[in-house]
Amino acid sequence: MAERRLLVLFGSQTGTAQDTAERIGREAKRRHLRCRVEALDSCDVANLIHEPLVVFVCATTGQGDPPDNMKMFWRFLFRKNLPAGSLCQLDYAVLGLGDSSYPKFNFVAKKLHKRLLQLGGNPLLPVALGDDQHDLGPDAVVDPWLVALWDKILALYPLPLGLEIISPDVRLPPKYTLHYLPEDSPHPDSDLLQPTASRAAPCELHPFAAHVVSNQRVTAQSHFQDVRLIEFDIVGSGITFSAGDVVMIQPQNRPEDVQQFCQLLRLEPHRRFVLEPTEPGTSLPPLLPQPCTIQYLVTHYLDISCVPRRSFFELLAYFSTTELEREKLQEFSSAQGQEELYSYCTRPRRTTLEAMWDFPHTTCAIPADYLLDLIPRIRPRAFSIASSMLADPERMQILVAVVWYKTRLSKPRRGLCSTWLASLNPEQGDVRVPLWVKKGGMKFPADPATPVIMIGPGTGVAPFRAAIQERVALGCRGNCLFFGCRHKSKDFYCQTEWEELVTKGLLTLFTAFSRDQEEKVYVQHRIRENGKLVWELLSSGNAHVYLAG
Repeated sequence: MAERRLLVLFGSQTGTAQDTAERIGREAKRRHLRCRVEALDSCDVANLIHEPLVVFVCATTGQGDPPDNMKMFWRFLFRKNLPAGSLCQLDYAVLGLGDSSYPKFNFVAKKLHKRLLQLGGNPLLPVALGDDQHDLGPDAVVDPWLVALWDKILALYPLPLGLEIISPDVRLPPKYTLHYLPEDSPHPDSDLLQPTASRAAPCELHPFAAHVVSNQRVTAQSHFQDVRLIEFDIVGSGITFSAGDVVMIQPQNRPEDVQQFCQLLRLEPHRRFVLEPTEPGTSLPPLLPQPCTIQYLVTHYLDISCVPRRSFFELLAYFSTTELEREKLQEFSSAQGQEELYSYCTRPRRTTLEAMWDFPHTTCAIPADYLLDLIPRIRPRAFSIASSMLADPERMQILVAVVWYKTRLSKPRRGLCSTWLASLNPEQGDVRVPLWVKKGGMKFPADPATPVIMIGPGTGVAPFRAAIQERVALGCRGNCLFFGCRHKSKDFYCQTEWEELVTKGLLTLFTAFSRDQEEKVYVQHRIRENGKLVWELLSSGNAHVYLAG
């Protein structure tokens, strides 16, 4: 009988595709299939020719782009020299997750399905196109598609004699077991909290712990929004960047949230543990040191401030000791309860920690082994770099709007990363932030004679500050910036810097202060007023136009 094994590969930007891939992995285990779930870039693409059965779960980002963790796979798969029948032994299915309000809806999934067909793959089902805009979210498509998928797979790979599908009432084992070390075991010398750069350029697995040099509020105290210009020291990091590049920052949870979480789950923050995979072949989480403390795990790894997904409530229900809590959790994890879950969690942006408060009896019964199955890891955040190496090769700056807003919940919602960054005070000692740089989507013209028109309202001006610094250092003329904000006196970022460049004839600046007069004025009004100049730059100067929000 053919070996019953399944490979589930995902391309995920925000974690939804990964969450869905892990759901498929759990359902495969209930059907006694040997199953691996991996990010597309973690798998050796050349080995696809040996895989009998693969399910691809892919998100689409931006303007029809593949997520970061499948870009290498994507490039390999579209190589012209791949033979037409190279995947003829492969049975596959593609599940796409997208948003129909974007023009290139589920572009990656559609293109992947088509390419696998070209290479001889055999589709088990038509490509599924999950849609965020649907009232029930992507699950409206995913749920029925998975029912059809398991029918197909079990027809090809029937259950072995004497085995039945494991009932949904039975809790599956955790991915890892957590072994506490004796209190008196020796401590390693290394400081867990200091990610260091390897000799190669820093990356997600080896970020550079950059020293925070300054953290300055650039909006007036009376302004509703707190915006920061934060400067990092990158000496010795091996980091290089140019205008348009992006810095990735790995944030951490607030100490008071970490403390609450540990109290709720009755965890001892300073206890040390090692993780062991439950199944052979499962790799350990790469960003967690071994051994590790509970404090480090909760501070740096578990995303206790994210809005929990359906899978969170599904797993939580297994630990419930009271009928009332269990029934509610099961409702939230059922297909019928998705509208209810949306209004409980997604609409008011309720966090995982807050949801745990609402189910106290269940929460204190969660075994520590299941923490990594229950709560996703904290994802890095991307910021446009707002300075140029040509202006200062030892420093990097970012412009950060601190995220803070009200929903129907009594406590205001706070952005995890921006709130953490704003709280850092370099005057209180050596404050460090784990970061690395990624190539951005904006490329500025190589020819210094080509003019650029930059439209950057609010913090959208960040990449243009880097571009202007770079172009001025290279002696490029033809720098035209349209900047918009609410008030000249409250949120006109980098005002002195821009005005100096204007005086020197190195920048043409148009400003729109929307609330400084009765009629609101935005950047588009200034573009229209200066249409003659804009057209001249475009028609005779071949100007490049850039827009950032």
